Amino acid sequence: MTRTQILTFHVLLMLLYIPISAPVTVTTSRPKVEVHENTNAVLSCEFRTEKETNPRVEWKKRGKDVSYVYFDGEFTGSFRGRASIDGATVTLRGVTQKDSGVYLCEVTARQDKIKLGEATVTLNVHVPPHTPSCEVPEMVMKGFSAELRCKDKLSVPSSTYIWYKDNKLLNTAHLPEINYSLDPKTGTLKFKSVSKSDEGQYRCEASNGVGAPKSCAGQHMKITEFELNLTLVIAVGVGAFFLLLSCCLAICLCCRRGCCRCKNKGETKQSRTKTNYNPPTDPRHYKHTQSFVL
Repeated sequence: MTRTQILTFHVLLMLLYIPISAPVTVTTSRPKVEVHENTNAVLSCEFRTEKETNPRVEWKKRGKDVSYVYFDGEFTGSFRGRASIDGATVTLRGVTQKDSGVYLCEVTARQDKIKLGEATVTLNVHVPPHTPSCEVPEMVMKGFSAELRCKDKLSVPSSTYIWYKDNKLLNTAHLPEINYSLDPKTGTLKFKSVSKSDEGQYRCEASNGVGAPKSCAGQHMKITEFELNLTLVIAVGVGAFFLLLSCCLAICLCCRRGCCRCKNKGETKQSRTKTNYNPPTDPRHYKHTQSFVL
């Protein structure tokens, strides 16, 4: 073995014994956290530094504006009193939908070559269904269309809907004998042409896989025949007749009292002509003008 080879071998041995140091690194074991409302959420954050023994840990929440969750060794805002930290891992207690969002774990190591490391955790808080608001028409005329609406604005993720008639689940299959359609995403139940058999009590149920489904109170929809509304048509016609008769009587009474002039235009012009021209009948009242003087 030559002297050059021996030197190279010694250099390699020295490199193997030099400790390898890594800059600050920040990671998370759960980048996406999904929990139910009013439960605890654990936002994991692990870090490793090169030289720094007392790194600075901060948590922020992204949104329209970045806000602090954990700063200068304590929790801030709405997180104060309901959150704890272990190392860099944060636990939020009794989370609500307002806590959903993107959180940022930042670790600052001033003595390291790379002084800042960060990890992102997305928190989704699922909210069980609330009692939906239902709109059911009280009365629909036979042969006309009808639309029933159902909506739950608070559930996360968004609810899907089903309808019951007289506590029996309505079939959502598109069959020829079914004269209605249901959109499970919007909760809208549409009837193209209602019949007497469609009369009954309707209620809607909302579910999203989080907690128990919720339904609104049943509401009755009545189907009426055209003959049943004949009385209303007659009443409207009689009312219109009496209104017209009252107008005519009022005009006649006004004419009798002299409130209205009933003479025609021809008579008016003729009377004005006769009134304006009155030739003298007595010659003594006639006077010559200057044009007749000699």
